[in-house]
Amino acid sequence: MALEGKNVVLGVTGGIAAYKACELCSRLRKAGAQVYVIMTKNACEFVAPLTFETLSNHPVVTDTFKRPDTWEVEHIALAKRADLFVIAPATANIMAKMAHGIADDMLSTTVLATRAPVLIAPAMNTGMWENIATKANVETLKARGVHFVGPDGGYLACGDSGAGRMSEPVAIFEEIEKILNPQNDLEGLNILVTAGPTRENLDPVRYITNRSSGKMGYAIAEAAAERGAQVTLVTGPVQLPVPKGVKGVSILSTQDLYDRMMELCDSQDIIIQAAAPADFTPAVVADQKIKKQGDGDLTLTLKQTPDVAAAVGRRKKPGQTLIGFAAETHQVLEHAQGKLQKKSLDMIVANDVTAAGAGFDVDTNIVTFVTHEGMETMPCMKKLEVADELLTRALDLHKR
Repeated sequence: MALEGKNVVLGVTGGIAAYKACELCSRLRKAGAQVYVIMTKNACEFVAPLTFETLSNHPVVTDTFKRPDTWEVEHIALAKRADLFVIAPATANIMAKMAHGIADDMLSTTVLATRAPVLIAPAMNTGMWENIATKANVETLKARGVHFVGPDGGYLACGDSGAGRMSEPVAIFEEIEKILNPQNDLEGLNILVTAGPTRENLDPVRYITNRSSGKMGYAIAEAAAERGAQVTLVTGPVQLPVPKGVKGVSILSTQDLYDRMMELCDSQDIIIQAAAPADFTPAVVADQKIKKQGDGDLTLTLKQTPDVAAAVGRRKKPGQTLIGFAAETHQVLEHAQGKLQKKSLDMIVANDVTAAGAGFDVDTNIVTFVTHEGMETMPCMKKLEVADELLTRALDLHKR
């Protein structure tokens, strides 16, 4: 009974995916949790409250002003009782209310009052999910520490196909387990993660960069913090919030990355270099914007940047574990094995960035873990799943 003694408040909002919340409620009860369901008025149009009352073995709350069976301010009582507050499905409407502190029904009032962690499983039309207002609300909630699972892509009830489908109950349940029973196997370890691209200035308005989004490195930092590590994230310029509990250190150029790593690497137990620093930088940076010179071409002279991973490898201390990444377009494993040897790495994570589901700026990856003992290729996985698998292997290497 993995969730024995845990109290989960399950908020259900008005969407066709409300039927999936029935399975989630059942899974939680079978795992030993006490489940208290709050339904919005619109949710009751999709699933009858009696269904959740039967599954949870508790009365379902739907009305802010209904006289309770026992004297207590019910939304405050539920807010205090919760070890975790889950909203599945979560519409764009409830997320907007949460982001702006609106409390106009029982669900929005109770979630505003709770001090428990909150997990949201969004479900809506693709256009609504991709709308700039929804994106802003999601980023606001994430910055406040709200957890998200999904949404997934696929065929939607409205007939569209795309992002917006609520994650399956088993995936939501797994996230609930991670929050309520956190894995602290990395507690006491200092882990440094690098992420994102670098920028090499050409002149005051132009620079050379690459397509790295930083998602893989940020996922590793997030997963490491959730598992109890003290995490430092050295990050290039990306459009991602620093994960909760992670110390962020911003850099711009490869030289910046080199300087920060030389300052920080000696104090780390595990170093995971997922950044994509530029290999070359302009030999001369123009003081003013480079202008066209008639119809002639422009020739740029580039020089090599510092090899950050190799420099960290040269300073490797006994007991320190070093992990690198090899994002390649051809001869992926051959290049990865070469880097493993040359840069004193304990493991390198290789991936073909031209493969579907493994390129830049996507939420999945296909990787091969390469060590001195051998290699193992993983199926297409979400980057957070890759991060957890990587950390488990890194911890095993560190204990040797």
